[in-house]
Amino acid sequence: MVEQLFPAGAAMIMGGTGGLGAASARELARAGSDIALCYRSKRDVAEKLAEEFRGFGRKVSLHAADATDPASLEAARDGAIAAHSRIHTMVWAAGPLVDQVHLSETPLEKWKRAIDVEVHGFFAATQALIPHFRSAGGGSFVHLGSAGDLHWPERDGLSVAPKAANESLVRGIAKEEGRYGIRANTVLVGVIDAGMFHDLLANGSFDETWVAEVQKALPLKRWGKSEEIGHAVTFLASNRAAYTTGQQLAVAGGYGV
Repeated sequence: MVEQLFPAGAAMIMGGTGGLGAASARELARAGSDIALCYRSKRDVAEKLAEEFRGFGRKVSLHAADATDPASLEAARDGAIAAHSRIHTMVWAAGPLVDQVHLSETPLEKWKRAIDVEVHGFFAATQALIPHFRSAGGGSFVHLGSAGDLHWPERDGLSVAPKAANESLVRGIAKEEGRYGIRANTVLVGVIDAGMFHDLLANGSFDETWVAEVQKALPLKRWGKSEEIGHAVTFLASNRAAYTTGQQLAVAGGYGV
């Protein structure tokens, strides 16, 4: 008997053209899930990814979505449901590149922007999906959080603090919506040798001393791979995690141990 790895429908990836969003979508598609890929402005990147995922035999739809605009999120939801009949999982991988700066030196406007995108955006996206999940008999949220929730990394407050607020939202959703078959979990992301990390290296946010100190703190003496985040996302979205909710899965090389 062939295992049914995912519920019927598609995984909806918010921030699907970013490094970790794309990697998550790719591994979900490889594992057998159809994909509703959401992007804010990079339509060309989304189209290339969709072509790749269709090569795995998957149905892929594309949806423009702005995390700061609830109406945009609702329109993306409606488009995804129209294309796939059902969304079985929403993966939250949205979020901008943020400056590495001490809290004492963080401009209030940048703080507000980080909260607006990460916290208000995630909250609005979950509110848009919960009624659909209830009517469909269940669904799951997979939030890409930060391993900084385990051990505070200096100067990364614009990322870690908003994501920490979302950790509480994940637990709240798990507690309140479990009776409807809705699950919510987080992948705590460590330093991944891709996308955002490369951008921060290139702009000088991380120097050789930072690299040496962080690697010294890692039991696994290497950076993570984007597909390793995708593997964790795929597990939490799958039927194999059907009895897992309100949890954090750290994919961070042991950071914080």
